[in-house]
Amino acid sequence: MPRGIWLLGFVSLFMDVSSEMIHSLLPVFMVSSLGASALAIGLVEGVAESTALIVRFFSGAISDYLGKRKSLAVLGYAMGAAAKPLFATAASVNWVFAARFMDRIGKGIRGAPRDALVADLAPPALRGAAFGLRQALDTVGAFLGPLLAIGLMLLFAGDFRMVFWFAVIPAAMAVLLLAFGVEEPTRRGVEPARTARIDWRALDNLPRGYWLVVIAGGVFTLARFSEAFLVLRAQERGLPDALAPLVFVLMNAVFAACAYPAGKLADRLGGRALLTVGLGVLIGADLVLAFAHGLASVALGVAAWGLHMGLTQGVLAAMVAASAPASLRGTAFGIFNLGCGVAMLVASALAGLLWDVLGPAATFIAGAAFSLIALVLLFRVSGRA
Repeated sequence: MPRGIWLLGFVSLFMDVSSEMIHSLLPVFMVSSLGASALAIGLVEGVAESTALIVRFFSGAISDYLGKRKSLAVLGYAMGAAAKPLFATAASVNWVFAARFMDRIGKGIRGAPRDALVADLAPPALRGAAFGLRQALDTVGAFLGPLLAIGLMLLFAGDFRMVFWFAVIPAAMAVLLLAFGVEEPTRRGVEPARTARIDWRALDNLPRGYWLVVIAGGVFTLARFSEAFLVLRAQERGLPDALAPLVFVLMNAVFAACAYPAGKLADRLGGRALLTVGLGVLIGADLVLAFAHGLASVALGVAAWGLHMGLTQGVLAAMVAASAPASLRGTAFGIFNLGCGVAMLVASALAGLLWDVLGPAATFIAGAAFSLIALVLLFRVSGRA
């Protein structure tokens, strides 16, 4: 495995430590300290995550146009790091919204160029494993971040804002490691896609197989909503505020454990089989969470949620990389995430509305229903491939 893949994985690890220190506490902070409703949380999370995905379209296209990936990735990671102090000083839901918006714009800027950089660095025979490794290290950070948040919450007597200030440190480390540790490869024989220009005409150069992957990714994302609702479900079933990050610890421990093996398996068997299994696991997770009577059943549902993430996230990225031309790989990741971003906004807003109007069970039952629809559509897409 090339050294650059490992370094990009550790960049993701440090940034995810920072982000999850905040994200694992943010839903509880918004409810208990700022008086936010579930709908408000759904809108904040939905707009934030969909913004990140939509911005990836433009950053991916620009990286193809310039033939450079690293500079845009550094800019995106720097914006994410600069947003972290805003959470510590937030006085209202609108302030949190602004901080999340800036943070996710940074994620959107860095996401597609980083994924395209992984594809450029990885040998074709190890591409699934490379994406799985980066995803696994990313998820290790998402596991360590909530653990640090719990320790700091206990150390500082439940002071959310103090934890948010500590999150600035690993974010700065991620920016420095990427800026001074990762070297962008020379893509011999691949010219920058400047003749395509950054407009919709570039879509004509993407093959039919790629668009089938985009359809599958969009309906799959529609079946998922923000993990903030997992935290709210655990809190609603009796988990203390200081221990709320345990939800992310459990989810990401399972996620990290299976992301790399899933990537290697995808190299051998193809991605569609793993996506099918992942959707089945997501249906089970939603049903368990819908009818959970205590923290034990919530934990089971959260673990299943992490399993479905591990089975699917790196696989989807590898399918995009394999189906798109090398010169348009950044654009391909950007368009893929554009569709997923629209679906994420709809899913999270609907989840919050159902939570407020009909209760938590309705949110997860709706998630199971969308997962079933996505499973049916995936079979149809597979049949046309």
